[in-house]
Amino acid sequence: MADTDTRPERPDFHFTHDAPPNEALLCGFSEFGLAGLTAADYLVDHLDLEQTGHVAVESLPAITPFENGVPRHHTRFFSKPDVDVTVLVGELFIPLPAAEPFARSLLAWIDENDVGEVAVLSGVPVAHGPDEHRAFYIATEDYRDARLVDADVPAMGNGFLDGVNAELLARGLDSNLRACTYTTPVHAQVPDVEAAIRLVDAASSVYDLDVDTGPLKAFAAEVAQHYENLSERIRSHAEEERSEDRMYM
Repeated sequence: MADTDTRPERPDFHFTHDAPPNEALLCGFSEFGLAGLTAADYLVDHLDLEQTGHVAVESLPAITPFENGVPRHHTRFFSKPDVDVTVLVGELFIPLPAAEPFARSLLAWIDENDVGEVAVLSGVPVAHGPDEHRAFYIATEDYRDARLVDADVPAMGNGFLDGVNAELLARGLDSNLRACTYTTPVHAQVPDVEAAIRLVDAASSVYDLDVDTGPLKAFAAEVAQHYENLSERIRSHAEEERSEDRMYM
């Protein structure tokens, strides 16, 4: 009898690296607003980190980003001997059904390489006021004791996490892995650079990275101007259409 099981194959993630990671892992994934991904990518550039590994995946629609005609892996590790963190830049969107196998593969890699803590930089699309334009944390108790006692980053009040963030924090609750998610409200425009700046500032202060966000702030101004110009063009186009409609009434 033929096998009629039409369920999709479980994604299979493969980790490759050329150098051992540092004890602390900072992650930025492709999520709503791209704030965490933008923040992680900026940390890599500003700290002049070098690529030390990558992640490949089977049975999941993948992407191959490129820049100036040069392709690259979608999920990459970056380190440097004199910097105390390894940064994971994940440009591949991980859908919820794939979050558990990806997180399990990442956690197995973390265990194999003696990584002691993991922190995710993440934006969240929630209704918020101007006073909430800052970064917050959700962290295990041992992470709070190790990193956040003197940090100027408040705790997120309440709610829940899902996807990769939830899987990583859940492991932290039941093991010696120190785990944290730094989160901040994001808007619909992509990328939300202002949100990315808040995440970079939080990571820089907690990990004493001394990161200058000036260039990122300049980019934020360019993005804001772009959307303002786009909005103005849309308004002008709408007014022209209304004017033409009146001519034919």
